[in-house]
This record gives sequence, structure tokens and C-alpha cells, in this order.
Amino acid sequence: MTFEPLYSLSGLMVGALVGITGVGGGSLMTPLLVLLFGVHPATAVGTDLLYAAITKTAGTAVHGMHGRVNWRIVGSLAAGSVPAALLMLWLMAGVDRKSIGVTSSITTALGWLLVMTAIMLVFRSQILAFARRVIGERMPPKPATIAFFTVVLGIVLGVLVTLTSVGAGAMGVTILLVLYPRLDVREIVGSDIVHAVPLTLVGGMGYWFIGEIDWAMLLALLVGSIPGIVLGSLLAPKLHERTIRIVLAVTLTIVAWKLLAG
Repeated sequence: MTFEPLYSLSGLMVGALVGITGVGGGSLMTPLLVLLFGVHPATAVGTDLLYAAITKTAGTAVHGMHGRVNWRIVGSLAAGSVPAALLMLWLMAGVDRKSIGVTSSITTALGWLLVMTAIMLVFRSQILAFARRVIGERMPPKPATIAFFTVVLGIVLGVLVTLTSVGAGAMGVTILLVLYPRLDVREIVGSDIVHAVPLTLVGGMGYWFIGEIDWAMLLALLVGSIPGIVLGSLLAPKLHERTIRIVLAVTLTIVAWKLLAG
């Protein structure tokens, strides 16, 4: 098992951006591993899922201590996402993951999800305003209806995150803000982070079972990313978050273009 310092440097940079913007590492780490280091998409996704499970566990503890977790939302999301993740893992186990078709499918899905993440980063407030205006013109949805759509969101996230490791961050939070407009944003973010732990853990363990985890790479990423997240969290109050989000969105769009064009 060879330790690669460049992975740690990448983890440091991604961790710092996660600490500053709150955007999940999957939208940054997985394409970085695929494009810069030439890691096979399935191995990049599997390793990144375990990486996310470990790093988000610390976030879960922080949000839990501050009471910023809505466990009903977490339960509804997990009721959809965990079975969906298990189904996706079963499908992944039954195909030739090194084939051109599977590789292309993962890469294409990853590219389009990066585009969607970039849109959510830049236009989240406009998307929320439009959605709430449309919903406000109708009868407020019943709690059972909201719970149903939360489970459906969990199913979608379970499929997308298990296939690409992207989706639970910007996209999940934005849709939850539409479904639960009266909740504090911090409670939504905290609930999303807590839900991501079992989802990424199930996904990561599943990829381990089918042999798609690079343990040396995982260790090197963690060595860099944990101090990176701490550094980013300390820098966040001193930086203009809107500017950082726009730069990040442009970067994700360029990365998405390279993935889709390749």
C-alpha cells in the first residue's frame, strides 16, 4: 500500500472548499480523481463514498450537539435512500464495471449532476422563490404529502449518490428547502448532512464488498481533507461566500464539460 502525497494535497484543497461553501466533497473529489489522477470512475465513486461517510460523521456530531437535526426528515430520506442504494449496489455488482458502457454511464451521470449542482449553487435563491411562489398559489400540501415527497427525494438521492457520489449536497438541500419552507436553513443543512452518513456508509461498504475501494487513496485523502475542512471553516467568515460559490460553480461547469466531452 503506497501513500501518495498528491492525494493528501487534493484532500486538503477539497476539504477547505467544503468548509467554506458547505458543498459536499463528492461533487469535487470524484471528478478530480477521475480527471486528474485517472482513477476508474467506479473506484473513485466507491472510495469517495467511504471518504464522505467518515468526514460527515464529524459534521453529524456538531449539528447534533447544537440541536440542528430534524430526525423525522432524516428518517423519511433514509427510508427511500437506503433501499435505493442497496438496489443500485446489487445492479453494480452484476455488471462489468470496467466495460466502456458502464464507465460511460457513470461519467455522463456525474457530468450532468455537476451541471445541476453548479446551477443550484448560483441560482438557489431564485429557484426557491419561484417554487414557493408556485406552491403558494395552491393549497398548502398536507404533512403526509410532504413526507411522501421526502421519501421520493430519498429514493432519487440514493440512486444518484450510489452511482456518482454526487447529489446529497446542493440538490438535496435545495429541494428540502422547498418542501420545508418554515424550517431554519441550518436545520435543513444539518438534517441533510446527518442523512448523508448512513447513505454514503451503505454505498461505500457496498463498493468495498464488490472490490472497488482503494484503501491507500482513502487514507491519503483523509490525511489532507480533515485539516482542510477545519481550515475552510475558520476562513469561511472572512470570505465572500457568494463569490466563492460562483467560482466553484464555474469550476464544476468546466469539469462537467470535460467529463461529458471525453
